[in-house]
Formats: sequence, C-alpha cells, structure tokens
Amino acid sequence: MNKTTRRQALLAGVLLAGTAFGLASAAAQTFPTRPITMVVPFAAGDSTDVVARIIAQKMSEGLGQQVEF
Repeated sequence: MNKTTRRQALLAGVLLAGTAFGLASAAAQTFPTRPITMVVPFAAGDSTDVVARIIAQKMSEGLGQQVEF
C-alpha cells in the first residue's frame, strides 16, 4: 500500500468510528427533551395565529410534549 491509500483507509476508519459513536449517543436521547417553541411571524389574534394555536394543541397531544408560543 502506498501512503495515499493508507491515509485514505485510516481516514475512512476514523470517520466510520466517529459516525457510529455519534449515532449511538443520538439514539440514547429522547426527543424532544425541552418544550417545542412554535414561532408564528404574524400578529396575535390574526387568523394565522388562531390556526397555529390549534395546530400546536394537536401537536402537544400527538407528541406528548408541550408546544408553546
């Protein structure tokens, strides 16, 4: 093996190990760990706000997690 091939094989191994470690730690977490914040870029009381509140309530029920504004 020449230097370039060894270097590529080593880099591939490091990346594979890093990816496996990252996936293992991500799988151990429960999502979401904090309340979900919904951002509605319109004025409060507008029809968009009313629809967003209804959606947030259904999201809270479906996810079992608080969705706040």
